[in-house]
Amino acid sequence: MQEPLPVGKMYRDNKEKLKLRRINENIGHNTLIQSSKLNRPGLELSGYWEYCDVSRIQIFGMKESKYLATLDPDFVEKTFQRLFSSGVPAAIFAHSTKPPEIALKIARANNLALFKTTMLTSNLISRLMDYLDWNLAPTTIEHGSLVDVYGVGLLLTGRSGIGKSEIALDLVERGHRLVADDVVKIIRRADNVIIGTGMELLEYHIEVRGLGIVDVRRIFGVRAIRKQKRLEVQVELVDWSQNEAYERVGADENYRKILGVDTPLIRLPIYPGKNITVIAEVIALNHVLKFLGRNSAREFEKKLKARIMQKSRNHDLDQYLKKDFE
Repeated sequence: MQEPLPVGKMYRDNKEKLKLRRINENIGHNTLIQSSKLNRPGLELSGYWEYCDVSRIQIFGMKESKYLATLDPDFVEKTFQRLFSSGVPAAIFAHSTKPPEIALKIARANNLALFKTTMLTSNLISRLMDYLDWNLAPTTIEHGSLVDVYGVGLLLTGRSGIGKSEIALDLVERGHRLVADDVVKIIRRADNVIIGTGMELLEYHIEVRGLGIVDVRRIFGVRAIRKQKRLEVQVELVDWSQNEAYERVGADENYRKILGVDTPLIRLPIYPGKNITVIAEVIALNHVLKFLGRNSAREFEKKLKARIMQKSRNHDLDQYLKKDFE
């Protein structure tokens, strides 16, 4: 799922940070931005259009402005007519440059938003691309609690009422940090990186059944919260069943794809009296050990296989010696 990003929202969100100013009022502010990439139309201004990506915001810097000043006015008009009528979402003139007067008329005729900024072109591009990457990244919603435990993002999931929020609250009380409760928004930032954050309405609140809504930030302070965190392990809480075969060694790891990213999945059976908070801490620390190259389960399995092989060889030797009568 990818939320639409109108040009007007991009402008409002970055008005101060990118020093953006409108050139042609509110024209084109409802146009949707589809691409997180940007384009500096240098080749297009020279007449080469074969690889022009019209889904990108167009950025004009000092070089483009200086080059436009050397071109024939009729060619400039034809160039802007082709570019601004192609479906580009918006155009930004950086480094205190200004669009030609003909470009203003063509933009108005094609309902295209124009902006200007005093920022250097390179600074504008890096900051705007970071904003677009975040806002146009694939997203999904998970029902659960996301907690930063020893620097590891644990997503606690399970049926309604199983105790996810209570465990998250207990972890916060033990010094860990809450990212989101109940509704977790997950965003893919790279091929193998997914980030979890809370929804604006529920930010830093936990619902405890029988008590109600608890404001974690006000009760525990800013040390107890995080705005966002990379999601690294999903802990699925399940009701204990004697008929279920649960993992005992842990050498065979399970994964679940979240937005196409393989995420370690641990199914944790719970029952009254079981200290899930401590186990959650151990899960986080064990994940850190695996990241450092130490897999306890596989090391144990390796030792166990070596012991079995050794006993097998000793048994074969004993059998041979028993049959040796010389």
